[in-house]
Amino acid sequence: MAKSPPRLFVNCSLTIGSIISLQKPQIHYLKNVLRLQSGSLVFLFNGRDGEWSGSLATERNLISVKVEKLQRPQHDSSGPGLLFAPIKKGPMEVLSQKATELGVSTLLPTITDFTDVTKSNYDRFRTIAVEAAEQCDRLTVPLIEPPKKLNERLQVWPENTKLLFAAESGSAKPIDAALRDVKGKNIRMDWVLAVGPAGGFSPAEHEILRGLSYAIPVGLGPRLLKAETAAIAALSCWQSILGDWKKRPIDRNGE
Repeated sequence: MAKSPPRLFVNCSLTIGSIISLQKPQIHYLKNVLRLQSGSLVFLFNGRDGEWSGSLATERNLISVKVEKLQRPQHDSSGPGLLFAPIKKGPMEVLSQKATELGVSTLLPTITDFTDVTKSNYDRFRTIAVEAAEQCDRLTVPLIEPPKKLNERLQVWPENTKLLFAAESGSAKPIDAALRDVKGKNIRMDWVLAVGPAGGFSPAEHEILRGLSYAIPVGLGPRLLKAETAAIAALSCWQSILGDWKKRPIDRNGE
């Protein structure tokens, strides 16, 4: 099977005939890792203009791409947001990558009562999200919002948005049952999934969350999950029931 052309995320506009200058890491990747030659096929996307094919042009140490053909038009991303407590670097890198692969639209780092990581390199996590989007065939890269305290996020909650939060204690339906209830009622809403840090949400936070009209507590099974595992599990369940898992890569229209 022939290897697929590389996909690169760029910040500039994409139109037929435009010449896109690449950044140093992209040049290194194409020239020194893939060893591509002038005229090689490259795919570009920017999260706004769809996916375009183009041909590589090399001149000394400068590499650019001439945009030639629209491959896929842009469409709205329908994935949920992910509210999570910042965690250590390694697990946070896993979370950024896997959340991108699972179609998250927005990453919402949130300081909770039990959060023990208050400083993180969000530029690094953005880079990981970009690389994951390039590799998993997405047309968009998740937005990473600045960290906020939980009460600050809840005070400015967007309209028509449900909050599905992992409840480590108290009554809660299994996540699949809760999501099937929603699907059966044909509720059309935006979604944010929320997981706490190690130790979960505090009793005070549970009380606040359970008092919100738009919040749904759910259980993630009998085992204690690490924060990044809980996020991946919740996102997988959401995508399988309310998301886009009915589509396949061959359809070329999924996020």
